[in-house]
Amino acid sequence: MPTAISNEKLLDAFAAYLKVEKGLARLSVSAYLSDLLQFAEFLKGRKRALLAGQREDVRQFLQQLFANQVDGRSVARKLSALRHFYRYLLLDDLLEHDPTLNIDSPKRWKVLPKALGREEMETVLHGPKPTSDSKIAQAIAERDRAMLEVFYAGALRVSEIIGVKMEDLKLELGYVLVRGKGDKERMVPIGRTAMEALGSYLRKARPVLVSGNTCPWLFPGRGARQLSRQPDLSVTDVAFGNGFNSSQSFATCFRRRFKVSPSQFASNHTPLGRRRDPSRVCGAPSSHRIRPGRDPHQ
Repeated sequence: MPTAISNEKLLDAFAAYLKVEKGLARLSVSAYLSDLLQFAEFLKGRKRALLAGQREDVRQFLQQLFANQVDGRSVARKLSALRHFYRYLLLDDLLEHDPTLNIDSPKRWKVLPKALGREEMETVLHGPKPTSDSKIAQAIAERDRAMLEVFYAGALRVSEIIGVKMEDLKLELGYVLVRGKGDKERMVPIGRTAMEALGSYLRKARPVLVSGNTCPWLFPGRGARQLSRQPDLSVTDVAFGNGFNSSQSFATCFRRRFKVSPSQFASNHTPLGRRRDPSRVCGAPSSHRIRPGRDPHQ
């Protein structure tokens, strides 16, 4: 049984396993590694490597997290990362005993998603305004309005909507092909309002944004490049209001600009969001039901 494999090599191998065999997205892999590095740092204080971790180490690590006021959801996520990691080591015959075995996950409150009122939704959906009279500023504002309509109509994730390509949109049929977690594809119907916003955007705004360049993305950024889920100047400074630092993420700026998180915004079109506008959604709850099981890191 190998005992001298460094933490770095173990984590690199585990990351490759998550990407190739599990098909996880880059951000999900990064979340796993971040949690494992935190545990590795904890073990370093005990003069142990990851391969030598014991059950008592895991227990003490979780207790330290709670002592530092880390909430139960985050602690459960970190424990999940450790379980996946040590099970991987067992499968590869790098370990004889799983140190996470028989360690209970922290109990978590089940909280129903919050829903916005119809007037609040209208305020959000009509939020993006041009910052100037220039063609590019007006095109970006129209793009962002179309993005919000599709985002709401299909209850999409941020990473999904920025990854939609022109070939994925079937506007005449009223649906869009979306690639979700694990690169799984699903067809998401959109409502009449989103179709109208998309039609106007495609006629007037998108040609201005791509400026004659070849661009596969339905919602491109400046210079016909793909928008990023992480800091993106056009999203943070234009779509969600001037004055935000461009180092902020899409979700952070969305929350500060509209006083609601992207997930809360999307939950408004599920059955719990009973005040949703029927003209803006079309069979949307089904797109939630066919999603794969939620990974605690995504």
